[in-house]
Amino acid sequence: MKIAELFGRGRPVFSCEIFPPKKDSPIDSIYQTLDGLKDIRPDFISVTYGAGGSGAVNQSTQEIACMIEQKYHIPAMAHLTCVGCTKESSLEILETLKAGGVENILALRGDHNPNVGSHTDFLHANDLVSWIREHGDFGISGACYPEGHPESPDIVSDIRYLKQKVDAGATHLVSQLFFDNDDFLRFLERCRLAGIDVPIEAGIMPVLSKASIQRMVSMCGASMPRKLTRILARYGDHPQAMREAGIAYAIDQISDLIAAGVDGIHLYTMNNPQVARQISDSISAIRSV
Repeated sequence: MKIAELFGRGRPVFSCEIFPPKKDSPIDSIYQTLDGLKDIRPDFISVTYGAGGSGAVNQSTQEIACMIEQKYHIPAMAHLTCVGCTKESSLEILETLKAGGVENILALRGDHNPNVGSHTDFLHANDLVSWIREHGDFGISGACYPEGHPESPDIVSDIRYLKQKVDAGATHLVSQLFFDNDDFLRFLERCRLAGIDVPIEAGIMPVLSKASIQRMVSMCGASMPRKLTRILARYGDHPQAMREAGIAYAIDQISDLIAAGVDGIHLYTMNNPQVARQISDSISAIRSV
């Protein structure tokens, strides 16, 4: 099933993101994550691509996406990056995914990794979106940034680039993480005014530790509202308390977003099915209203 077809059914879509095991871990280790996620029945599961195009990890992306479709019977969305593939290798990847029953791809520019090197056949995500549309019958998704891409000069330019991605063939968007719902809702309004009318999911990452969230914020540029700053200051040095407070913050974000009528919630699980289950259970009644 194409992901765009999941929307408009009277309730917000709920999806999860996982990443392949590290290169020194067997791919079978992902079973524990997927076994934990299958019971909450997300509408789809996305599988990330290795930073900078690591060949072994990216092969795992394809294998895991096919496994999700064939073993767990849940729609899978495989990530594919400009920096991680050439035109030739992308065709091989598309064929592998098609043969494995995967119908959805998240097309990204990807982060440059100086230790791996980057390919240059596709310079921007919209180039990759157009290529995929021309060479396969896939549902194509794209990424978006509620506070603007860190490399964009301003939010207006960022929305313009996003419109190009949608015009190229992206039929669904997933947002980068954010912690202030007002940032996302303002971004959503700007998108609609710009004529971007595809479903846009809100990307939510639970704050489970002070160190991990500081690292993620430094990478993606998400701002920290005062409410979350107070939580980190109070509980950051107490792991269990931080975990509980972070999950509660994520549930509060999701509840408010659903009340605001968002298209869907995309949960960055960090391969932690217990946290995903706790959040899913807490919002199950909310999603059905």
